[in-house]
Amino acid sequence: MVAESDRSPGLVSGVGWNRAPNRDRLYEIDALRIAAAVSVAIYHYVFSGYAGGAIRIGFPAGSEIARFGYLGVDMFFLISGFVVLLSAWNRRPGAFLVSRIVRLYPAFWVAVTITALVSATLSMGRYPVTLVQYLANLTMFNSLPDIPNIDVVYWTLWAEIRFYALVFVLAWIGITRSRVVGVLWGWLALTFLLQSGVLPAPVHSVADLVVQSQFSHYFIAGMALCLLYRFGLSAQLAAIVLISFGNAVYRGIEFAGKVGTRYRTEIESSVVVAVIVAIFIVLFLVSLRVTRRLGRPWFAVAGALTYPLYLIHAHVGFVIFDRLGDVVQRYVLLTGMVTLMCLVAYAIHILVERPLAPLMKRLLTPAAR
Repeated sequence: MVAESDRSPGLVSGVGWNRAPNRDRLYEIDALRIAAAVSVAIYHYVFSGYAGGAIRIGFPAGSEIARFGYLGVDMFFLISGFVVLLSAWNRRPGAFLVSRIVRLYPAFWVAVTITALVSATLSMGRYPVTLVQYLANLTMFNSLPDIPNIDVVYWTLWAEIRFYALVFVLAWIGITRSRVVGVLWGWLALTFLLQSGVLPAPVHSVADLVVQSQFSHYFIAGMALCLLYRFGLSAQLAAIVLISFGNAVYRGIEFAGKVGTRYRTEIESSVVVAVIVAIFIVLFLVSLRVTRRLGRPWFAVAGALTYPLYLIHAHVGFVIFDRLGDVVQRYVLLTGMVTLMCLVAYAIHILVERPLAPLMKRLLTPAAR
């Protein structure tokens, strides 16, 4: 899940209803992010929740479309590559680290706590939570000791943190166009080395902690598009984006097969490819500044809901669906659930993120320096 910078064109922190428009902000990215978050929520509520046995009520008509909503995560990763590199440019590594902590943790701590409480008290044992699991999840590093996530969607945060570590190293060395291009070519080479399967299993597992070959092409392409946005199109950047796009299609078809197997259905590869093509085209147009005229300041308000909405919607939503599915008409419940989760996300943003972000920044900045 994309968690953007507090001062990049994709920022969320500090956004409010009465803020003046920011001419440097890419408002269209806010629109893309909230669209991706809603698509993931609809995927869970309309397709995977029922297909995976998490909820008892199904949506036969809507599931044919909603099953492709998981590709919102693919868009998140591509946007993250673009925006996080843009936010790190000309920033000290300590300042970048503080911006990531401030952006990620306040909403996450609240979402983990709410999800843990709902799971422990209302899920009737479907989502058991232990104290050790809860405390480990608060760190976001629970995957290292192989402690399960409290909510299924948190796996993307571990992918994002590993990407941030790479950008932090770049910031430490000093971010320049040539260095980023060199890193992107090296990352692509390692991605294909891991995909070839020639490395021994233990080496492959350790190496893939850094490389993330399943989704690295999105981060790589996003960073290349960031360079395109800053410096204009070049043959090298075009090659990196095209190679990444080809691998995204290849891995996307492969992953669609796994999703279909998991839920005992078919995920049409042609639709998956079409969505991936659309994602790359849209972000390419953003990097060329073609879409600037489409941005609207109010997109920033919707974009502010993205991160908390993503964090809070899944298991809490499943529990509510199970509790109310027998007494509320399914489509009324679906509409109410999406609305409720958006309201909760807005409350987290207003009551937690906005007041805590500047406080944490003031506390952490001296140590970072």
